[in-house]
Amino acid sequence: MNRDFPPIDNTTEPAFDVLVVGGGIQGAGVAQAAQAAGYRTLVVEKTAWAAGTSSKSSKLIHGGLRYLQSGDFALVRESLHERALLLKLAPQLVHSNWFVIPIYRDSRYRPWQIRAGLSLYWLLTGCREEGRFEVIPRAKWPQLPGLKTEGLQSVFRYRDAQTDDSKLTAAVVQSAVSLGAQTRCPATLLSAEATAAGYRVQLESSEGVETVHSRLLVNAAGPWINRVAERLSPHPRQLEIELVQGAHLVLDQQISAQCFYLESPEDGRAVFVLPWYEGTLLGTTETAFSGDPDQLRPSAEERRYLLKVLHHYFPDYRGMVCGDMAGLRVLPKEQAGFHWRSREVQFVEGNHYLAIYGGKLTGYRATAEKAMQRISKVLGGATPQADTRTLPLPSGL
Repeated sequence: MNRDFPPIDNTTEPAFDVLVVGGGIQGAGVAQAAQAAGYRTLVVEKTAWAAGTSSKSSKLIHGGLRYLQSGDFALVRESLHERALLLKLAPQLVHSNWFVIPIYRDSRYRPWQIRAGLSLYWLLTGCREEGRFEVIPRAKWPQLPGLKTEGLQSVFRYRDAQTDDSKLTAAVVQSAVSLGAQTRCPATLLSAEATAAGYRVQLESSEGVETVHSRLLVNAAGPWINRVAERLSPHPRQLEIELVQGAHLVLDQQISAQCFYLESPEDGRAVFVLPWYEGTLLGTTETAFSGDPDQLRPSAEERRYLLKVLHHYFPDYRGMVCGDMAGLRVLPKEQAGFHWRSREVQFVEGNHYLAIYGGKLTGYRATAEKAMQRISKVLGGATPQADTRTLPLPSGL
């Protein structure tokens, strides 16, 4: 849906209240929230919706059970709340599934620790029925397809959710467009110059160079966030970040209709074995990345690492690798190891500028809500069209 908006600074060029740079899940979420709140919104994506990390995740809508280890209780509670919302608002895209945790004699965590973690996970759901967990009795272990039982001491399972991250992102963009947002995809931000009223932005697409004005610019470019910031004049403040590569392998045979939450025998990291259409998704890794995010590829070492986990727990699996993918997490630069760094989103605010660093797939709507609190303070009130807490996502994708 396209509309002509009144100009800014007495120009005849198109004008918007909010211009979002980045068509991943975070940018899509902000575009939807801004347009729903009544602001004239444009979202710009250089390649395709969810072309970056938002299509290369573990495809999970989850609270983040492992984040309890680092004490991120608020993040887990928020994510569990968002999981419950998405199961209602997008049942065609988000579905609940069982996650199985096997505990062996040589596992780093004891059964009592897993029980305690899952009990806390349940409490953080508000003690809802879908948050309950169970212990799978020994008599049913043979029903776990192909799982190694030597040294197995206990098996737990709990419920979380899965999605197709590309389709979810596209649905959020479609929701924003249905409310009146405009899009430019593919289009590249060439430059953005601060003015008294916001930003004068130059965009390049197959149709040529276009100049638009926006009262506020949102930088939601994910791994490219600081590269986008360098194209703004004057340069806004940037956070020091590290990019961490997470790789997945796609296997041609489905191991199980359930999900497995495993511990790498090499370093104790969490690795998921997940049903993915007719095959299996195996991941993820944590590898420091430097270079061009556009040239991202899984490494041979990551492939070896993941296959070692797979064959440790499923020694008789005979499926083949039929695909792979890698995405980049944006983490704050700290001394702590990647595993222990906070996954909480960070915002940088400037004059008519907002940057979104990090963020989880599950919490995209909550992140957009926090962004809107900051945006509305700058832009003032508007007439809301919808509330994203109750707005169903479109299903015709």
